[in-house]
Amino acid sequence: MTSQEVAGLAPELAGAKEGSGVVPMGSAGERFTAYDVEAFEVPSGREENWRFTPMRRLRGLHNGSASVDGEAAIQVTPVDGVTVETAPAADPAADPRFGEGGAPADRVAALAWSGAPSATLVTLDGQLAEPVTVTVAGPGEGRTALAHLQLRANQHAEAVVVLDYTGAGTVADNVEVVLADGAHLTLVVIDDWAADGVHVGAQHLLVGRDATLRATTVSLGGDLVRISPTVRFAGPGGDAELTGLSFADAGQHLEHRLLVDHAVPHCRSNVVYKSALQGDDAHTVWIGDVLIRAEAEGTETFELNRNLLLSQGARADSVPNLEIETGEIAGAGHASATGRFDDEQLFYLRSRGIPEAVARRLVVRGFFNEIINKISVPAVRERLEAAVEEELAAIDTASAS
Repeated sequence: MTSQEVAGLAPELAGAKEGSGVVPMGSAGERFTAYDVEAFEVPSGREENWRFTPMRRLRGLHNGSASVDGEAAIQVTPVDGVTVETAPAADPAADPRFGEGGAPADRVAALAWSGAPSATLVTLDGQLAEPVTVTVAGPGEGRTALAHLQLRANQHAEAVVVLDYTGAGTVADNVEVVLADGAHLTLVVIDDWAADGVHVGAQHLLVGRDATLRATTVSLGGDLVRISPTVRFAGPGGDAELTGLSFADAGQHLEHRLLVDHAVPHCRSNVVYKSALQGDDAHTVWIGDVLIRAEAEGTETFELNRNLLLSQGARADSVPNLEIETGEIAGAGHASATGRFDDEQLFYLRSRGIPEAVARRLVVRGFFNEIINKISVPAVRERLEAAVEEELAAIDTASAS
C-alpha cells in the first residue's frame, strides 16, 4: 500500500497517525503531519511513537486534560543583526514563514502549535559577532504553558544561538529552525529544568542549499523531557550535525526521538548522542531514524548512540533505524551500545594509584568530552562541565553511602 493510499484511509484505519491503527506505518516517509490537534487520535502509549514514554507523567498534554493556565516567557538577548518579531499565532495562512520548518507529527506538538498564545520569530542576518541567547522560562510549579519559536538564518548568515530552557512547570512547544542557502548556524539547546519540569518539544529543522547546521541538545534537569528533532534538506550540499548529551538521575525520564529525512541529493548528516544514567528508575530513550529517499543520491550519513549505566536500576533504550531507498549513496551506517564502566579503564587508572571514585569521574568526563568540546561558547561549555561535575559528585555521595 502506498503512502497516498494510506493517507486516504479513514482515521481509524490510517496507521500513519501516531503509528497506530490497523495499517502500520511502513516507512518514515509516511509519517502523518497536521496543524490541527483533532487530526490526531489520542495516543494510548502502545503506539510506536509513544511506547517508551510514561504517559501518566505527561500531565494531560496528550489527551486534552491539561489545563493551560500559564505562560512560557521567551526572552532574546539584543545583538546586532538580530530581529525579533511577535505574531498572535503560528498561522501559515496569515504568515507563510510559519510551517516552513515543518509541521507537527504528533498530538502534543499539534496542541502546542494551535494553542500557543503567540509566536516569536528571531531572524539572524549577517555574521553575528557574539552568541544570541534565547531563554524560555517555565510557567511555574503546577502550571502548564504552550509556546512557539522560530529561528531564521538568512542567506549566508553565520550565528551561534543558545536556547536555554529553565524554571518549573509543564511546557509543550514547537521550535522551527530555517536555514537559508549558504547559512551557517550553531545551535545549543539546554534543558535545565527544575525537578518538577515536564517538557515535550518538537524541533523542525530545515537546512538550505549548501547550508550548515551544528546542533547540540543537552538534557539535565526536569522530571520528564521528550524532544523530537526532525531534519529536512531544502537543496543539495546541506550539512547537518546533531549531537546530544544527557545525564539522568533517579526517576528522571529523558527521551530524544530524531528523524533525519534525506529527500534531496548530495547532503550529509551525522548524529552522535551520549547519555549517562545514575539511580533507580533513571531512564533515557534514544530513537534515531534516518530516511534516505530514492531521489537522495550521494547522501552521506551516520548515527551513533552510547549509554553509560552508572548504577543498578537504570535503563537505557536505544533504537537506531536506517531506511535506504537508493543504492547510489556515498555512505550510511549506525551504531549503538549500552553498558557499564569499562573495567579495564578503571583497572588501568587504579593501578596507577588513582582512587576508584576519582577514576570513575575521569571515565565519565572522558565519555562526555567529545560532545562538550564541540560547543563553541566558552561560558556554555564551562556551565556544562560544572553540571557534569555536580552529577558526578552525587555519584560519589551515593557510592559512599
